[in-house]
Amino acid sequence: MISGESFGRTIQLFLVDGKPTGLRKASIHGWTGVLFVSGDAAFGELTIREEVDRTGVYVLAGPDPEKSVGTRVYIGSGNSVAERIKQSALKRDFWETAITVTTSDDDLSKGHAEYLEARLIEMTAKAGRATLDNGTQPETARRRLPEADRANMEQFLANLQIILPVIGLDMLKPQPRAASEAARPAAERTAQDVKFEIRHRSGVQATAVEEEGEFVVLEGSEALTGTGFVQQSYGGLKEKLLGDGVLVAAGPEKLTFSKPWSFTSPSAAAAIVLDRNANGRLEWKVVGSRMNYHEWQQAEAFKKEDAS
Repeated sequence: MISGESFGRTIQLFLVDGKPTGLRKASIHGWTGVLFVSGDAAFGELTIREEVDRTGVYVLAGPDPEKSVGTRVYIGSGNSVAERIKQSALKRDFWETAITVTTSDDDLSKGHAEYLEARLIEMTAKAGRATLDNGTQPETARRRLPEADRANMEQFLANLQIILPVIGLDMLKPQPRAASEAARPAAERTAQDVKFEIRHRSGVQATAVEEEGEFVVLEGSEALTGTGFVQQSYGGLKEKLLGDGVLVAAGPEKLTFSKPWSFTSPSAAAAIVLDRNANGRLEWKVVGSRMNYHEWQQAEAFKKEDAS
């Protein structure tokens, strides 16, 4: 598992044509890796860049056509990323974002690129945040590189883990501990976490923890269904959770979380639990108190100010 260092990083984001929706160039200060990001409209500008006509890897990403909510990605590599990404893009119609990864000094070999491709596919599958469009999963062990080269490529991947979420793609981001270690009892794996709860007048109860900016509803939590509320914001997400077996029927107008699930915000989690749009900052309360999530956040901020 790749772990990021605790010091700060400077990420440089350059708008090539001065437009936020146009071609973007991204890099980390002191790193030779160079990323270009484009949508369909700027794809032609992407593929004519000199830096893209080099050995490297690429990602095509977009909404998953087979799921109401979700991301689909295709990962590839090539001696000329420009040529390979054009070929791959023509074969797929789900993608909305194209990302190329090469280096400023053109020092990636074919072996390096194939290793990065295999590891990116492996890491994406393990993270479980996006559906892979790749038909096969190459074996990293077969991508033989000298020990020093493998170490350099792992550091390269660590930088990609940092920069990809900044440009809007979290396919490599590991799941929170509370969600990924479901084999351990919830009380054990969340012993050090502050727990939040919703207790609805219907009797429905849910418990959650916050970790690394994500809100994880724990297994055994309950959710309302069939309440008649018009829910536009998260209706698709609820259908996905039902289809994936995360939410299962537990009686009339009640569902149960069969396993922990990570949400992007407390409001998304509250909306699923309450079957309506909800302000999670107010709905979730610290377990055993009347303090809501917003008040808890404010109290934590004051503690940090006092400690500094």
